[in-house]
Amino acid sequence: MKRLFAAVAILIGTIASAQEYGVVNISVCNLRDVPQYSAEMVSQAIMGTPLRILQRGGEYNWPEVQTPDTYTGWVHKDAIAYMSAEELHEWNAAPKVVVTALWSVVKNGKETVCDVVAGSRLRYIGKKGCSYKVALPDGRTGLISKADASLEEDWRKGIDKSADAIVATALSMNGFPYLWAGMSPKGMDCSGFVRTVLFMHDVIIPRDAGPQSRTGERVLGLSALEKGDLVFFGRWDGETPRVSHVGIYIGGGRFIHSLGLVKIGSFNADDPLYDAYNTGRYLFASRILPIKEQDGISTTLSNELYQF
Repeated sequence: MKRLFAAVAILIGTIASAQEYGVVNISVCNLRDVPQYSAEMVSQAIMGTPLRILQRGGEYNWPEVQTPDTYTGWVHKDAIAYMSAEELHEWNAAPKVVVTALWSVVKNGKETVCDVVAGSRLRYIGKKGCSYKVALPDGRTGLISKADASLEEDWRKGIDKSADAIVATALSMNGFPYLWAGMSPKGMDCSGFVRTVLFMHDVIIPRDAGPQSRTGERVLGLSALEKGDLVFFGRWDGETPRVSHVGIYIGGGRFIHSLGLVKIGSFNADDPLYDAYNTGRYLFASRILPIKEQDGISTTLSNELYQF
């Protein structure tokens, strides 16, 4: 019996060592700074996001993972589907359905299989009436309305990375709740809001405001702002900017950002939406449009984990 247990342990260890990757298996997966539920949430990843497994947690309950934007944290094992390198390659290569609605559900008849949020990726199986047949990373299947999703190849053809389109997406989340470390329409912090908006246009930028401020072309002065610029706030430490907040410039002296909730503020003192606090701590902007892939900016067509 002891030999049997030893053999099983070796087999489990071999399987575990081969599973170096994972894919998020719930609508929004919470990343924490230490492996326990009560720990601080540091970021999130949405359904269909490929992950690199850095290490397994105690009794395999809390693996440490790395997201496509190189963020790391601990997640509960039930939130992901473990995959070997070969399985991740198969997942990435399979036809997909991309969720285009801010949120939706996958159903099996009257039974709810799971919820999903904008940007989620599901394996495409086929069509049924007004729905797509899809599979989740762990193999569960169901239907999602065609009104809430698009075949990935069609979605790519229709991607609009213009300033007007990006601003329209940002405005569609006006009034949504602020959530520290949030990264989905369910709740977003300031940099998570910007990251979520851009990801819906297949643009992957760094997770936090500081690294985001080092992408694109720096723009100084409020008069030089253009629609779609990322606007950064904080303080100067000598010649070093200490970035603590970010939003998106929407034109007319106004910006949209997540602080308490997603809302519009203005740099203009005569505007009813004038935001004296943030105007007072404005630093500079980064111009990332037109989108050019560079250090810190990629897409699902170029990011290593999506193309593994």
